[in-house]
This record gives sequence, structure tokens and C-alpha cells, in this order.
Amino acid sequence: MNDLPPEFFARRDEHADELFYRRARRASHIDARACTVARDLYEELLPTGAILDLMAGSDSHLGPRFLRQRVVGLGLDGEGLAANPHLDERVVHDLNVGDPLPFEAGSFDAAICSVAVQYLTRPCVTFAEVGRVLGPGAPFVVTFSVRMFPTKAVLAWRASDDAAHLRLVEHYFAASGAFTELERRLHVPADGDPLYAVWSRTPVGPQRAEP
Repeated sequence: MNDLPPEFFARRDEHADELFYRRARRASHIDARACTVARDLYEELLPTGAILDLMAGSDSHLGPRFLRQRVVGLGLDGEGLAANPHLDERVVHDLNVGDPLPFEAGSFDAAICSVAVQYLTRPCVTFAEVGRVLGPGAPFVVTFSVRMFPTKAVLAWRASDDAAHLRLVEHYFAASGAFTELERRLHVPADGDPLYAVWSRTPVGPQRAEP
């Protein structure tokens, strides 16, 4: 599934991620303008229905419409999850260990991963799992920027630039085998944080692989 060398996913801090998040991590990875760009993008792309927020924290970057929808936040920052007003359900789960996502196939109408993809050590496995828990034609939207916790970001991210990050996330989608055509959008202001987005959808009808 993943043809990238294992050393690409090495981190400076290889202790269990749950230890890292035992201390509150409330730092934002994007500024207010980039938050608005993310919110507008999610408003445009996400349907009405159940939303899975992967690697969630205190802010899902979702607009008011989503307060009336089911949003499930999955992450390791328990304090951040508890403070997030958009979440109807909160699931503490480590995507970097071997357990599958704790949801039935086809449980969600969309998924997002906001400014956290740089921390995935098994990204292609995770993307395949996201495809499994999404319904047919459901979007998975991944947004990212330039900030990170450097001790927990993987080497492939730390050692590359923004253009390479876009290619890397596109590779995760393609290598997972769970999604169709890729789309991307770039917000690169003269000052302030950029926001990059890559998204795709699960296949519809007979093209959709069995979970």
C-alpha cells in the first residue's frame, strides 16, 4: 500500500503519542485568516450528514451549520476534544498504532483532517480506513499549513517544502486505494499563514471496493 521507505516516517520523539498529549496542547497551527479559509472550504465541500473530524482538537474549523449536524471528533488531546463545541461525540484514539478506526463501514458522510496530517506515521493505512468508514461518494478533505510540533512530525514532512507536502498528501490518497480523482486548493497570502487543501471522494456504485 505504501511504497515510501519506513525511515520517512521517523520522528524525533518516538515515545507513545498519548504521553505527548497528557499535557494540554492548545497551540493553533494556523492564524485567524487561514482558519476562515478552512471554514469556508468545509462549508463548500461538506454535505449535510455525519462528519468525522480526524486528529481533532479544540477547534474543528467548522461553521454554524455543523452545530446542527453530527460531528464525531477523534484524537488524543482529551482536553481539546472536551473544549470543542462542534463535537457531539469524542473518541480518544491513536491513529499511529495498529487498531482500525472504531466505526462501522459507511458510518460517515464526510471526513476532515485539519492541520495534523504531518503527524501520521501510517498515513496510507489511515487513509484506507477513512475510506472504509465513509459512505459512497463521501469527501475526505485534508488541510495543512506550515506550523507543526517538530518533535512529532514525520521526517518526510520536516525535510520537505510546501510543494512536496502537497505531493505527499496526494500520494497518501492514491496509495490508499480508497478514493477517486484528487483536487487541491492553495491559499498563499502575502503575509500570514498559508492553507493548503487536498481532497477526494470515495467511489460511487459498482466501482466502490468492498471494505
